[in-house]
Amino acid sequence: MRYSYLTFDCYGTLVDWQAGIEAGLRSSLGSLSLGGQELLRAYVEAEKAQESTYQKYRDVLSRTAISMAGSLGVSVSKSAAEGFAASVPSWPVFPDTGRFLHEMGSRGYKRYILSNVDNDLLEGTIRNNGLEVDGYVTAEQVGSYKPNPGHWDEFMRLTGARKDEVLHVAQSIFHDVLPTQQMKISAAWVNRYHEALPPAASPLIISDSLESLGKLLE
Repeated sequence: MRYSYLTFDCYGTLVDWQAGIEAGLRSSLGSLSLGGQELLRAYVEAEKAQESTYQKYRDVLSRTAISMAGSLGVSVSKSAAEGFAASVPSWPVFPDTGRFLHEMGSRGYKRYILSNVDNDLLEGTIRNNGLEVDGYVTAEQVGSYKPNPGHWDEFMRLTGARKDEVLHVAQSIFHDVLPTQQMKISAAWVNRYHEALPPAASPLIISDSLESLGKLLE
C-alpha cells in the first residue's frame, strides 16, 4: 500500500533517547549506579508516573530527574533538575535520521513528528539538527501524552489525512505501536534498542533502523 504521510515519534526514533537521557542525568546527578538499557528502563517507569495527568514536559522531566535521584540515593538541586529538562534539544540524533527524512521527502511523503514534549523543546531539536519535516504535533498542543490518542486526532484534523494514508514510525511499543494498533493506523516499529516484541503488539513492519525501513518502503 502506498502511504502519503509518515508520522514519527521523535525521542527514541529520530533522536537517541537513551544516550541523551544518560548524558543529561549524569550531568545533573553525577555518578550513577545504572547505565545503558537498565538506566533507560528505570527512567521510563519514573517518567510514566509523572505523565498520568498533563503538565508541561519540562516539569515532567524535572520531576523525573528528582525521582530518579531519590531511587538512586543521590541528591539533585532544583536547578540541576531543570538543567536536565533543558538538555533535550542537545540530545543526539541517530546517524540515519537526517538522511532518511530527506529521502522520504524526495519520494513525496509528508513527514510529521508526533511527540510527547513542549513546543520549544521539539523546535530546538529540529533546528539544532536541521531535521526536514512538514509539521509536528506536541503534547503541549493537545494537552495529553501518548498513548492517549490526542496527537493522532490533532494530526488528522490539521492535515485531513485518512487513517489508511498514514504509516506511523516509532520505537516505543507502549506510547506508539499499541495505540496506533487500536486506532487501525499502520505502524512501523523501529527496534532501535533490540528489544523483544511483546505478544500484544503486531506492527505492520519491523526494522532495526530508519535506513533499513527506507529500503523496505521502496
